[in-house]
Amino acid sequence: MLEILYMDNHFVAVNKPAGLMVHRARSAPQETDFALQMVRDMVGCRLYPVHRLDKHTSGVLIFGLHPGAAGRLGRSFSGRSVTKTYLAVVRGHTPAAGAIDKPLVKYREKKIRTRIEQPALTRYFRLGTIEIPYPVGRYATGRYSLLKIRPETGRYQQIRRHLQHVSHPVIGDRAHGDTRHNRLFETVFVCRRMLLAAARIDFKHPYTDQNIAIQARLDRPFSAVIQNFGWHCLPGPEMLCPAAPVQLPAA
Repeated sequence: MLEILYMDNHFVAVNKPAGLMVHRARSAPQETDFALQMVRDMVGCRLYPVHRLDKHTSGVLIFGLHPGAAGRLGRSFSGRSVTKTYLAVVRGHTPAAGAIDKPLVKYREKKIRTRIEQPALTRYFRLGTIEIPYPVGRYATGRYSLLKIRPETGRYQQIRRHLQHVSHPVIGDRAHGDTRHNRLFETVFVCRRMLLAAARIDFKHPYTDQNIAIQARLDRPFSAVIQNFGWHCLPGPEMLCPAAPVQLPAA
């Protein structure tokens, strides 16, 4: 059972856990569980995807309850009138704020493989930093930042690829991240998930014109990292699950 965050006559939004695919894909034939089918069984009707989340990203996921609803809100996503807010823990101390404006490559597979560059813009705001006394590679300590991220476009794995581009990869990202830091979080903090979550989505309801804000609480492993690093007040306590503390050695 997934947590339902919002539901009306047109939409249903759930808190997708990390590790769950949104729907079936030929690239992952081994997967057997999908958010689309799970939510369909919960609400008892056919669903229509509005947007997507990567398998390893958790957070707000919205489906339309009929094709018209999915189409209308989908156009809002494409038209950049939807505000998406993510939280991420990344390697290193980032600037206080920044914008990553870098086209991302997409390949179209037909008779001839075509390389397409798509404009992509990601804004971020640093919420907190920490330096912990654990050696990583040639460094004696590990340095990390908590970011609030606003992607202005919706390209494939945009946030992960952009943060890798500026040398601040997301912790736990196996495709675009740093293996040494990922291993540290797995062994010391028992956190094996990617630390990226779609924390909130704001949009104007296409049928009622109401301003809708849907927020998803972070799961226990993500919450534990934030609380153990002393960042618990920054995203808002209502977003965190209670977590057992990890005793960090003094720096």
